[in-house]
Amino acid sequence: MTDSQIASPEILAPPHRRLALGLPAWLVLICIIAFTALLAAGAAIWKNAPPLPDVIQSPKQEIVITKAQIQDGQATYLARGGQHIGSIWGHGSYLAPDWTADVLHRWGLATAGVLHNNDPAMSQSDLEALPAPERAALQATISEQFKTNRYDPNTHKLLLTDAQTQGLKQVFADYEHLLTYGSVIHSIPHGWFKEPSQIHDVTAFFAWTAWAAAANRPNATFSYTANWPHDPLIGNEQPGQFILWSIISVVLLIAGTGGFLLLYLTRESVDDLQSVTTRPTVRIPTASQKTTSLFFGVAMALFMVQMAMGMVTAHYAVEGDSFYGIPLAQFLPYAASRTWHVQLAIFWIATCWLAAGLYFAPRFGGIEPKGQAVGNLVLLGALTVVVVGSLVGSWAAIQGILGIEDSFMWGHQGYEYIELGRVWQVLLIVAMVFWLFLMYRAFRPALQQEKSPTGLSHFFLYSAITIPLFYSVGLFYTNRTPLSIAEYWRWWVVHLWVEGFFEVFATVVIAYLCSELGFLKKSSALRATYLTTILYLGSGVVGTLHHLYFSGTPVFIAAVGSVFSALEVIPLTLIGFEVLQTLKLSREAEGFYRWPLRFFIATCVWNLVGAGVFGFLINPPSILYYSQGLNTTAIHAHGALFGVYGSLALALMLFALREFTPESVWNEKQLKFSFWFLNIGLVVMLLFGPIPNGFYQLTQSINYGTWYARGETVMGSQWMHWTVWTRVPGDVIFSIGALAMFIFVVRAIIAIFRTPSLPSQEKPYPTEG
Repeated sequence: MTDSQIASPEILAPPHRRLALGLPAWLVLICIIAFTALLAAGAAIWKNAPPLPDVIQSPKQEIVITKAQIQDGQATYLARGGQHIGSIWGHGSYLAPDWTADVLHRWGLATAGVLHNNDPAMSQSDLEALPAPERAALQATISEQFKTNRYDPNTHKLLLTDAQTQGLKQVFADYEHLLTYGSVIHSIPHGWFKEPSQIHDVTAFFAWTAWAAAANRPNATFSYTANWPHDPLIGNEQPGQFILWSIISVVLLIAGTGGFLLLYLTRESVDDLQSVTTRPTVRIPTASQKTTSLFFGVAMALFMVQMAMGMVTAHYAVEGDSFYGIPLAQFLPYAASRTWHVQLAIFWIATCWLAAGLYFAPRFGGIEPKGQAVGNLVLLGALTVVVVGSLVGSWAAIQGILGIEDSFMWGHQGYEYIELGRVWQVLLIVAMVFWLFLMYRAFRPALQQEKSPTGLSHFFLYSAITIPLFYSVGLFYTNRTPLSIAEYWRWWVVHLWVEGFFEVFATVVIAYLCSELGFLKKSSALRATYLTTILYLGSGVVGTLHHLYFSGTPVFIAAVGSVFSALEVIPLTLIGFEVLQTLKLSREAEGFYRWPLRFFIATCVWNLVGAGVFGFLINPPSILYYSQGLNTTAIHAHGALFGVYGSLALALMLFALREFTPESVWNEKQLKFSFWFLNIGLVVMLLFGPIPNGFYQLTQSINYGTWYARGETVMGSQWMHWTVWTRVPGDVIFSIGALAMFIFVVRAIIAIFRTPSLPSQEKPYPTEG
């Protein structure tokens, strides 16, 4: 980061005054406004969430579904893998059906059959075989049946029509077979649910989400989910205002980017990069730095397992119950391999970031606290227990070994990215608080020397505090919390913790390091850090809402979310321009930090492409309406999760390892090999995997509906299978690059532990006590 990010009016003020009275105050103000807006949106979501009826009954007062069955069904579904076997309202995995879309279409067809000839076993081909006028009239009747909201808020009862009631019974019969015997095409395991009561309750939960997706909100012409999923049979078409908000978001993106580029290109020429006359040298490690290197070794081991789980998960798309003929699904079903793939990605990336904090805290603070190495080892042990315990627990839950409530506590919460059981989640928060304590005790001298509470050292502490703080938001819901509310808090963690505050923390670390090394003036590093944080949080906090367009939220959420999410692309675009400045910085480093900086540059590029371009690909409501829950989301997920956050984790790891890895082991050629194979592999995988099959699904969704794009005809098609095979070269290239990095880190750790620590009186950091 450089001072070139500062708008030219800021440069006019004296340096100390523009910092003291400008950027810190703006950051606080923007955070207050943004979080007030986000909390207000949460209150509106809670108030306007789809109602959960006490009973759903027929015109003859026959009770079809009860509230308790819906809630038990939700808990049961989540306990057995939840969002890793299909999706609800578009959130979850992409191989199995979206259960909302599938149930809604099946229910509509069965209702059509009852209305047409009193036979609920109507198929899509039967419907299409009807003469066009008759089919149109029938679909109009079906739309009226499903779009009319017959929920009574006074009695808390939902009344179905007679045709809907009979149609729903047909859905229950279909799902009794599907949830018992599974589906090879969708990689749904045989015996996913064994007890009839569980199958009934899970189907009841799916049916309630389908009703909410079809029935119009009171005094509105669209459903609780803004008419998602797309299904012409039911009358679900995107609301007209979605097109308007999409246009506005694109216009704001273009205007905002143009405005910032104008400021960027016309700013006063301020060169804050400094020449470094002395080449940095390898430091002799302290005891805590040696233990910190073990974190990186564990992270790379997790990276290798995570990558293997990704390959297994991808292969299930072509061979749904085995792996090259091996009946792997009996021991490691799709839901388990995908859970591990996602969990391990978060674990290894977060481990690198936490380890970087442990390394840089004593470096920046200037002391090696007494017992710091022991504290690091205790933390590493605690994190290992959490990782192993959560992986084993999630597997046991998916296999049905754990009961429903035990699964939530010790096994699988069922929500994507926050899969680990509640006990492991709490232990992880405790571990992060302990990590914060370890960092603070090493960093305290720098805080004491810095008189200003808005200085870079204090900013480093503030950004570290947000790590455990915002992960703790994941405790605000349970397995029975209404789905709209649970999704709201879940995306606080996924979007704000990972995409917001962890990225701010990494930005502060790199800016601080650059200033410590003398490549960048400290005042410039501080100003750049403030401005970057303002740009990220100013758009990103409210931009969290773009994940919630169709989660049973008020329709204004789509308007606000789309606009602010579009603005998130602007700072990512500016970062692309900063790559040139970073290249200058790389040359100033005389090659010593060449590959840590190259991985940081990769972070900048993928920030623009993976997070910015691919993110905006699915951001406008009128596009996401058709692409929600399809492989188009995987394009953004892979480009951002590894491209941005994985590359940033590797950059931080290499910055730390570079400073105390012996020159004889620091293999530049191996790092270059790993760098290019990782990035080229990711590009090839995206170009020949998620991009072609995602756009193929998108076409089918636009033409026929979400249910069809996620149905057996599309998911079992030759095109979808071929695009799984064509991504294999990219996977292989990426894997070779990852293996090279793993070998490099292991060799570095061995060399570090063979290096004797300096006697205490010669340590670069005086030891406390």
